[in-house]
Amino acid sequence: MAQAYTPGLRVTENAVIVRERRLPLLGDVLVKVGDKTKARDIVARTFLPGDVTPINVASKLGCDPGDVPELMKKKEGDTIKKGEVLGQNKGIFGLFKSKIISPIDGTIEIISRITGQVQLRGEPEPVAIDAYIDGTAVAVHEKEGADIQATASFIQGIIGIGGEAFGEIKICVSKPGEELTADKIDASCKGKVIVGGSYVTHETLKKAVQNGVAGVVVGGIDAQDMKDFMGYDLGVAITGMEKLGLTLIVTEGFGRIDMAAATFELLGRREGAAASMNGATQIRAGVMRPEIIIPLKDGTTAKQGGVETEVQGLTVGRLVRIIRSPNFGVICKITAMPPELRKMESETMVRVLEVEFPDGKRALVPRANVEAIEK
Repeated sequence: MAQAYTPGLRVTENAVIVRERRLPLLGDVLVKVGDKTKARDIVARTFLPGDVTPINVASKLGCDPGDVPELMKKKEGDTIKKGEVLGQNKGIFGLFKSKIISPIDGTIEIISRITGQVQLRGEPEPVAIDAYIDGTAVAVHEKEGADIQATASFIQGIIGIGGEAFGEIKICVSKPGEELTADKIDASCKGKVIVGGSYVTHETLKKAVQNGVAGVVVGGIDAQDMKDFMGYDLGVAITGMEKLGLTLIVTEGFGRIDMAAATFELLGRREGAAASMNGATQIRAGVMRPEIIIPLKDGTTAKQGGVETEVQGLTVGRLVRIIRSPNFGVICKITAMPPELRKMESETMVRVLEVEFPDGKRALVPRANVEAIEK
């Protein structure tokens, strides 16, 4: 059978998902292989070095750099408190003494008799890594972190903003073509991952933030609305570091686009279940997708072939999403895969697919203009 390879989104009800959780620096791992985890359980922790604060002591005390160590009341490595006297000159006839006061809590890292500078190191900043998903630790990386595995429903989006978020799934619209409007958001949405349909505006997103919503999943959004919500242009970097009060995942693309029926129905079946989501997206290369992970109950096993892998190929009968105009965002089914090259309107010769649209009409589409959807 003819086959083509293409990147694609995953929308699957039952798969094995593994997420690596690593510290930025070496630290302590708090789980062992086989331990059960909840999404917010801490699996590893460490401390980041505090910021350095330099002080020109020689200048402030009016002394030679070589005299600084003798005028300091603290030595290298000593702990200091904000407001504490670090050093003092001898003054004139014992009068008019100048003092150096610590501006921070921390330690004295360097006292230099060459430059007359003293470097203070702020207190270490604790860093903790949670499990992210309800699951089981299946591997431990010594002093670095652990791999957490779960059998879960798994949905990838087109683009997202905001980092990791957690909450129960709540459906706020009745159908995938319905807009998520501000009047559908109230106090009952607090801490939830709410699901809309075809569209959301920045005003509605602001209402969601005001009501403490953890995350929003919706089919489409205008680029201007996303810019207004973020306060700046999206750019081409990796998203996920934004501090906006919630995480947003767009499943279909920019504009008013119905959420794919398969995605909406899957989220509907999992309403009330705890979900983990991450809006991090690699904009330019498309190598990182925003995701929603909804762990299944303990004891549920993955369907055969459900272990998480990249979508490998296109075959007749597979669902695909068109990712170029004029049918951008439309979900259709492959009905044929002609092996020969076909000439398109642009006069280029390309490999094509025959696809069937939801209304039953068929068309030829360049293979490069689709992405596979796994169910």
